[in-house]
Amino acid sequence: MTRIKLGMVGGGKDAFIGAVHRIAARIDGEFELVAGALSSTPEKARESGAALGLAPDRTYDDFKSMAIREARLKDGIDAVAIVTPNHMHYPVAREFLKRGIHVICDKPLTSTLADAKKLAKLAHESDALFVLTHNYTGYPMVRQAREMVATGEIGKVRVVQVEYAQDWL
Repeated sequence: MTRIKLGMVGGGKDAFIGAVHRIAARIDGEFELVAGALSSTPEKARESGAALGLAPDRTYDDFKSMAIREARLKDGIDAVAIVTPNHMHYPVAREFLKRGIHVICDKPLTSTLADAKKLAKLAHESDALFVLTHNYTGYPMVRQAREMVATGEIGKVRVVQVEYAQDWL
């Protein structure tokens, strides 16, 4: 079986969500992490790449050099997972889409409506796929709630109250 060669931008040492995405990518055995620009700090990016077993020449100091080089490599990445802070989603996605590399981006799409519109246009013009993850849609409780609303089982929904408690927010 040929696995999808995955790159990752963000998610290095001490990052909040990178390890979770790497676990999810390994669950079905379809992906293999082969490259990364894992931090905005070159030293931390290199440390993170080494800790994850990435080849030094596939561990990048920045996402733009990663996009350029991986697009030129015969065995370059098939897709990149963007797990950066939200304000970086647009510039990172832009660099990989411009080079025809599929993008898997953590939510939200971008930090501004203007960037979202530019990204939508770029994704439409690219031969690469742009995939926006909404991780909670797969949770059984969320699916059940959706079904209950769709079938009218709980009646007309008048109020929705949610909390997303995390100590760093």
